[in-house]
Amino acid sequence: MLKKLKKALNQPASYLSLILLLAFFVRLYKINNPVADWHSFRQADTASVTREYVKADKIDLLRPHYQDLSNIQSGLDNLDGYRMVEFPFVNAFLAIFLRTFKNLDLVLFSRLSSVFISLGTILVLYKLVKEFSGTKTALLTALVYTLLPYSIYYSRVILPEPYFLFFSTLSIWQFYLFAKKRNLSHYLFSIINLALAALLKPFVVFLAPVYLVIIWQFRQNKIWKNPLIYLLPVLAFTPMLLWREWIKNFPSGIPVSDWLFNGNDIRFRPAWFRWLFYERLSKLFLGYFGLVFLLSNLWKKGQDFYLYAAWWLAVLLYFIVIATGNVQHDYYQNFILPIVAISVARGIVVINEKLSKKIAWPIIFCFALGGLFFSWQQIAGYFSVNHWEYIKAGQIADKKIAHDALVIAPAMGDTQFLFQTNRRGWPIGFEIEDKIKKGASAYVSANYDWEAKALEEKYQTIIKNNDVIIIDLKAPKP
Repeated sequence: MLKKLKKALNQPASYLSLILLLAFFVRLYKINNPVADWHSFRQADTASVTREYVKADKIDLLRPHYQDLSNIQSGLDNLDGYRMVEFPFVNAFLAIFLRTFKNLDLVLFSRLSSVFISLGTILVLYKLVKEFSGTKTALLTALVYTLLPYSIYYSRVILPEPYFLFFSTLSIWQFYLFAKKRNLSHYLFSIINLALAALLKPFVVFLAPVYLVIIWQFRQNKIWKNPLIYLLPVLAFTPMLLWREWIKNFPSGIPVSDWLFNGNDIRFRPAWFRWLFYERLSKLFLGYFGLVFLLSNLWKKGQDFYLYAAWWLAVLLYFIVIATGNVQHDYYQNFILPIVAISVARGIVVINEKLSKKIAWPIIFCFALGGLFFSWQQIAGYFSVNHWEYIKAGQIADKKIAHDALVIAPAMGDTQFLFQTNRRGWPIGFEIEDKIKKGASAYVSANYDWEAKALEEKYQTIIKNNDVIIIDLKAPKP
């Protein structure tokens, strides 16, 4: 009996199960945070699309709305609150559950959903790498993806990225199986997942080199003569192109995006290299020490080497084209998480193979520990809630203000405070009279500043204490 148990525990499936269990538990760290941690503005915008669906009479996938009615993101007044970015199928899916099970907390449920989809990504990565590089590298890839602090944080955020990573890696895995087995179901599954990834992030197009290398690897089977290969990008990207064409009907809901490419002329400048390859890849992802594994990965050649090289080429193209976006926001680097995990795992295997066991394991242990420690030093602050005053003020406003009211919740354009009020409106003050004409009925502030004082003299105050001041903009003082 004990022998059978020991044998079962030594199976790859047992190791993978333990890794997935570990991944789940580490991603529960501060899972009940309000939407006020790192990149809270983007998380608030994403979460508010789900919340608007929950409040609406019906879920309209073609006309998603969110909380921000200002002209900050698109340059146009967005009084209908349109949010025309990613196709909102994830938000709709979450909203269906929240409308069905009304006691579920939207923020916690959304975070947990991201956690579970990230577990799916780990499982897919394991399957994918096992096909290319064997079980040992596949298990290590799953473990690296599980423990990278950057991965832990971004696997529990309310953003499209966790879903994008799942669908894109699943598409690659299924395409490889199609190339290998010529099974139509794998082909269809690859198309569907690639289409879903593209609807979330068109950046998936940069993974084209990976698909091309897979085709090249099976060139002897003349897979390149199969017309289905050429249909794949057409079928997969047509939904995204149709969505992008459709949203042109709602220009006020489309955030300005031209700046993402090279808006500040940073491409190929020293700052571009420093931010992407030192501050982000070497420091944030790998905590300096993990770079050893990344570089040792280059020592080993083989069929898998060329596929992973193509993946890194995709990363490089992505960095070059989306230059300013990648420098400006570190969540854009979610795109590179799978290949970073694969390369680090492969580097660990290389060190173990090239050096004697007495030397290899101490090196692996010390550098892995050092990398995780210093990476965590960079990431730990991401979990911090920096504006508890917004939480307190927002909760009070939610109780004191009518549910259909439009509010002004000034936070210098940051929508996290507006999200806490559970109302639509404007995340910035100034031009108050103009906002009143557009429907604003309440002013909520966590800071008793000059603007709040001026409005207090002019309009009736609903409540004023150490946490908040709420002013009724529809009730001028006599």
